[in-house]
Amino acid sequence: MKIQPNSVVALTYDLYTTQDGEEVFVEKATEEQPLVFLYGVGMMLPKFEENLTGLGTGDAYDFHLTAADAYGLKDDNAVTELPSDMFQGMDVPEVGSVLPLQDNQGNQFRARVTSVSETGVQVDLNHPMAGQDLHFKGQILNVREATEEELSHGHAHGADGHSGH
Repeated sequence: MKIQPNSVVALTYDLYTTQDGEEVFVEKATEEQPLVFLYGVGMMLPKFEENLTGLGTGDAYDFHLTAADAYGLKDDNAVTELPSDMFQGMDVPEVGSVLPLQDNQGNQFRARVTSVSETGVQVDLNHPMAGQDLHFKGQILNVREATEEELSHGHAHGADGHSGH
């Protein structure tokens, strides 16, 4: 079966970014711990899915995504300072740590701490991979039709269609 909308895909990948002109390994999904997802429902980066369209079980792939097609360009306006009184009674977060935050509409997002001062904590709201070109290499392990339950839930329930719950 070829990858198409409403199919469940299990694949391996090695992900690299380019830093200072050098390719740097970031993370991987292995045959033992593959990435399994419902194709075509917006869970994955659109250009990631586009590059997999029409591939089938056993096919290898190797493609690059520009930052604009991946997690976007870095937005310098997405750096802000949280007032220090927000952290009263709590440990002040360390530089490099990630804070789970929520806006007034209930949207959850993560902010990476870039500096800490007496007046507040400066955070970067950009995705950690914003501004980075991505390079994916891997293999399609399995492609199957999604079950009715997976389609109604909007996500895959594992490589074999069972969630294990």
